[in-house]
Amino acid sequence: MSLDVRVEEIGEAELPPVEYRWDADTDILCAALRPAGVSEGLSGSMDIEGRDGAWLTLELTAGRLAAVEVAVWPDVRSVESLDPPSAAAAARLRVPSRGDGGPEALEVDTPIGAVADKAERTIHFRIGPSRAVRVLRVARDLLVEVDGRSRLAGLWFLNVPPFPSTP
Repeated sequence: MSLDVRVEEIGEAELPPVEYRWDADTDILCAALRPAGVSEGLSGSMDIEGRDGAWLTLELTAGRLAAVEVAVWPDVRSVESLDPPSAAAAARLRVPSRGDGGPEALEVDTPIGAVADKAERTIHFRIGPSRAVRVLRVARDLLVEVDGRSRLAGLWFLNVPPFPSTP
């Protein structure tokens, strides 16, 4: 199963901010955004489970992405620097409802790969096999990758705050 999305291009000024939060006890990173406007579609969660036990959760409200949580981290490959794609059009993603419009929970089992810069301020998650993608900016510090069949293929977390240091 894959996560099919619909793309609606918007102006840069309409992009919501992202609030990153770390849970120091569990190593969970949450990227929360406040989608604007009226929409219809899936409300609930979409769990993407990697074959290595990695776990990403996408929270959806009325078909719009409201949060992404990295609940169990995949192995993260570190590189000296990681430059996100610069040509990312501003867009809203809508996830259509699959049922009667009530809350839904979906689970997808697929490979998840992660790469971060040395400072871990930029993190790229690849979802599923490597393939050609279009990059979209869905929030000021969050990019998504969508493949040619309008399926979610990746996420870019930008300007992630450092993990809280333990006293």
